[in-house]
Amino acid sequence: MRAVVQRVSRASVEIDGNVVGEIGAGMLVLLGAETGDSERDVAWLASRLARARIFDDGAGKMNLSVRDVGGNALVVSQFTLFGTMKKGSRPSFSRAAVPADAEPLYEKFVAALSAEIGKPTPTGRFGAMMNVALVNDGPVTLVFDSRVPEF
Repeated sequence: MRAVVQRVSRASVEIDGNVVGEIGAGMLVLLGAETGDSERDVAWLASRLARARIFDDGAGKMNLSVRDVGGNALVVSQFTLFGTMKKGSRPSFSRAAVPADAEPLYEKFVAALSAEIGKPTPTGRFGAMMNVALVNDGPVTLVFDSRVPEF
């Protein structure tokens, strides 16, 4: 699984003109599942994001996690995180898990992250066309990949 995580002062996701998920300070998680991902990837990624020290402490250093600051998370499915431009100028998404495999992993990730941070995690809708709005705090943007832990 791959996640692009942005530290935000606020973020929201809208479908057909209706806001379906929104948060104040916390992290926006754009999440993609790769062919072959499993519940092990879900558990690793949820734990890693909940513990990632990407929030400032009193001295202005990134020493605190989303749990430490009582922050929120908003999760949006994004299969395009596994797009490649190996040939031509149109992306290929052959590495992305098919929806029948990806959606259950997405739902398990949301549940695992909610448990890790100790609060409900709002989401977009899997497979929907969504408009995502955010105010990136920092800006801070990081990439996490369960198959490349040092990424």
